[in-house]
Amino acid sequence: MKRATEKNRWRLSLFAGLCILAALWFGQEVSYSRDSTEKQSIDRIVIYKGKHLMEAYSNDRLVKTYTVSIGRGGHGPKQVEGDQKTPEGIYRIDSRHVSETFHRFLHISYPNSEDRARFDRLKKEKRFPHFARIGGDVGIHGQRKGLGWLPHKWLDWTLGCVAVDNDEIEELYVTVKHDARCEIYP
Repeated sequence: MKRATEKNRWRLSLFAGLCILAALWFGQEVSYSRDSTEKQSIDRIVIYKGKHLMEAYSNDRLVKTYTVSIGRGGHGPKQVEGDQKTPEGIYRIDSRHVSETFHRFLHISYPNSEDRARFDRLKKEKRFPHFARIGGDVGIHGQRKGLGWLPHKWLDWTLGCVAVDNDEIEELYVTVKHDARCEIYP
């Protein structure tokens, strides 16, 4: 009995250590700025959904890379409101606001003309109910209020947005230019 207890304690310690290492690894951000305290004016954001990475650029120079969480709807571009997918395409950061639910919110200009054309085509093909809408209100935001302690980047949990840590959205909120280009790739 004593041996089984020691074995379980060892397994629990190993599991806790792995969780700590994973939290440090996935929560890590890579900075490419010569002076990390230097505030850059971000004019382009590139998001790679499959890699869960977001790159911030200033004048075509990579400033910072972030680990992100995306929509829980799976692969492919957003097609209809409620599919919980993160869009894919070229957009703009067209507004920002303090969010009661997600700390800070940088609004992405979804849907663009390509998204609308795809939605109209799929609706004509009767792939969606007649009352379906294309949706909107997609953006880059912080953690869900009250759950900031969770390792939220370990899984895709948003309804189609891109999520970063609260301190990261604070940084982006003040450095991302209005009308900055936002590219989202599979």
